[in-house]
Amino acid sequence: MRWIGEGEIDAALDHARLADALATAFRAGATVPTRHHHPIETAPDGASLLLMPAWTADYVGIKILTLFPGNRANGLDTIQGGVLLCGGRDGRPLALLDGARLTVWRTAAASALAARHLARPDAARMVMVGAGALAPYLVRAHAAARPIRRVAVWNRRPEGAQRLAETLAAEGFDAEPVTDLAAAVGQADLVSCATLSTEPLVRGEWLRPGTHLDLVGAFTPAMREADDAALRRGPLYVDTPDALKKGGDVAVAIASGALAPEAVTGDLAALCRGEAPGRASPDEITVFKSVGAAIEDLAAAIAVWESPAPSA
Repeated sequence: MRWIGEGEIDAALDHARLADALATAFRAGATVPTRHHHPIETAPDGASLLLMPAWTADYVGIKILTLFPGNRANGLDTIQGGVLLCGGRDGRPLALLDGARLTVWRTAAASALAARHLARPDAARMVMVGAGALAPYLVRAHAAARPIRRVAVWNRRPEGAQRLAETLAAEGFDAEPVTDLAAAVGQADLVSCATLSTEPLVRGEWLRPGTHLDLVGAFTPAMREADDAALRRGPLYVDTPDALKKGGDVAVAIASGALAPEAVTGDLAALCRGEAPGRASPDEITVFKSVGAAIEDLAAAIAVWESPAPSA
């Protein structure tokens, strides 16, 4: 069994091809049991274990993650883990892939796949809300799906926005940190959020006609990235039906009665299969909420495993 670390994952993937791989996976489907989320009572600080399995006829995959909030005090990442890929015909373990790196790649690719269907084809101005580990991957993935050139970066800590803007500028983007989020959103074609905010950051009244709103953070019911008005501004899509019951934003709005489940127009599988309409007009505001899915982890792991070996 091979260990596949960050460097090999980065060398094997690019955002456009990974979005293609996810589209193929969603069209074909897979067996995806309910995600397991278990508290680890013997560990401090509310640690937990997540298990996300999925399989097809050819491959079996399971993502195993631990979340130890106390790790930050020791200079360690909160999330640790990996994705185990096995053969679907005989169950042989094939590879263990770095879970954190594979997750940022597949999460960004899922948002880019949604943007292919929901963002305007000429979307060029983006706002990145949040400057954490996922943020640069989201910018790159969206730029692979749409002609993104100008990127405004907002972060609760301005120094984080400055660092990310400098990184993106070095890659050729016209990127700058901003402090007025309302003004930036009001000028954007695409707004992507990846934060741990417990209060809505993006408000529906800020969104101009034609904007696509991409909500990636807010993975617990205690978190929000957009207010109810933003969710009601236009057609609302999710990565999988899990988003109606798990995470923040859509699940919270449904639980409070602010949003009816029927307000969700479709999911990624329906978009990829042509069963959901996608963007209907240039002036339409579209909203996408992702909570992550094991089928995405499996597709990304397969893409890495089947990629040609780098030449010597």
